[in-house]
Amino acid sequence: MSKDKVILPQVQLYLGDCREVLKELESESVDLIVTSPPYADQRKKTYGGVKPDEYVEWFLPISAELYRVLKPTGTFILNIKERVVNGERHTYVIELILAMREQGWRWTEEFVWHKKNCYPGKWPNRFRDAWERLLQFNKQKKFHMYQEAVMVPIGDWAERRLKNLSATDLVRDPSRVGSGFGKRVANWVGRDKVYPTNVLHMATETRNRKHSAVFPKALPEWFIKLFTQPGDWVLDPFMGSGTTVTVAHSMGRNAIGIEIHDEYYAMVKEELLSISRQLSLFEKGGTYDTSGTE
Repeated sequence: MSKDKVILPQVQLYLGDCREVLKELESESVDLIVTSPPYADQRKKTYGGVKPDEYVEWFLPISAELYRVLKPTGTFILNIKERVVNGERHTYVIELILAMREQGWRWTEEFVWHKKNCYPGKWPNRFRDAWERLLQFNKQKKFHMYQEAVMVPIGDWAERRLKNLSATDLVRDPSRVGSGFGKRVANWVGRDKVYPTNVLHMATETRNRKHSAVFPKALPEWFIKLFTQPGDWVLDPFMGSGTTVTVAHSMGRNAIGIEIHDEYYAMVKEELLSISRQLSLFEKGGTYDTSGTE
């Protein structure tokens, strides 16, 4: 059960352990879940630090509740990364994927978040981490996806490649490298945008010093564009500093955030209450006094 909650027109915030709070949410009520749970052995002061060998056992009850609250057409995006234990990558992420498939989830896709400003470092047997996994899970084969919302500029290659089309560019012929069927290059003549790849190049958030693991706003924003429309429900069961929730709210989505840590919860609560007060006064044609006086 939640220790505190705030219910606003477009936002619901809950203070408590998501393993318990999720039970308060209605079944099949959420369109998108975007979250980053504590990695193994991480955030010991705030989340207790889950051992790598115990991670799957710890997370499966949570993923079971997430499966229950997600709509059949919804999507679950899980940001996670393997820990290095005794000089090698632990297998708990792979084990978790397999266990979630047994639970009924479909492992639809894997995105790579390339962190353009990762910290420098030196280790005896490996290089610095510059990427993290973003695993996409679904409940069924058909789900809501709005690919046009995340299209990107076609790039300089179009001017060179599409200027002089060969005969093979006009037909869908077999791939020359044996990787499947090729594409009709001619299909892209006259277009200025294309679908993106599954590699997202985004810098980490460095301005927020109150939380140790903060999404860049562009990360949840990209997935919210791809998998939801205005009015849909977005959930983050490990809310932290509230990036997913505040971004979803700013994009006209309904947002649900769950956080176990009192300080982070209070921080997000105050921010969203402030936004709500300003919007309320704006709609009434008034002004919002930020001086702190009564």
